Amino acid sequence: MDQGARVLPVELDGRVFRGDLDIRIDAHGGWHYNQSPIERKDMVCLFASMLVRDRQDRYWLVTPTELGRIEVDDAPLLAVDLFTTGEGVNQEVSFCTNIDQVITVTAQTPLVMKPSPVNGEMTPYVTNADGIEAKLTRQVYYSLVELGVVQDTEGEDVLGVWSGAAFFPLGAIFDTDA
Repeated sequence: MDQGARVLPVELDGRVFRGDLDIRIDAHGGWHYNQSPIERKDMVCLFASMLVRDRQDRYWLVTPTELGRIEVDDAPLLAVDLFTTGEGVNQEVSFCTNIDQVITVTAQTPLVMKPSPVNGEMTPYVTNADGIEAKLTRQVYYSLVELGVVQDTEGEDVLGVWSGAAFFPLGAIFDTDA
């Protein structure tokens, strides 16, 4: 593909385009270089600080001198811990990621349920201020469900959580007596 037809997440501005890098983030949040796991958390944090997501939902590593695309099986980050402040509509839900980043759920950094690209199952994700997604681990999701409240949304009972004065649905509640 010639450079003119390439869609990049940022302007080259003197950066060297490296194409597809041999870096992959697996469905469980593990980072790999040349098919070998990156074990050092500080290296994962460094790479994650360079992550950029483009309009086609592809992920790139962008430094002041280079850029290249990486493969991401699901989401590049994992939400590994949950904490809350306040109650009811004044509640704030925050997640800590596997790179020690805290994301508070708001309209600008939403919590969404959507099909996983790996298995198609409805999966919870939170998006940070840079548009990078973190998938909630199973344990964190179960803790979130325990915080859930039922809200009537357009005539349907929905389980969800309040955060940042907004309601974030987790799923419909079905009448099991029917």
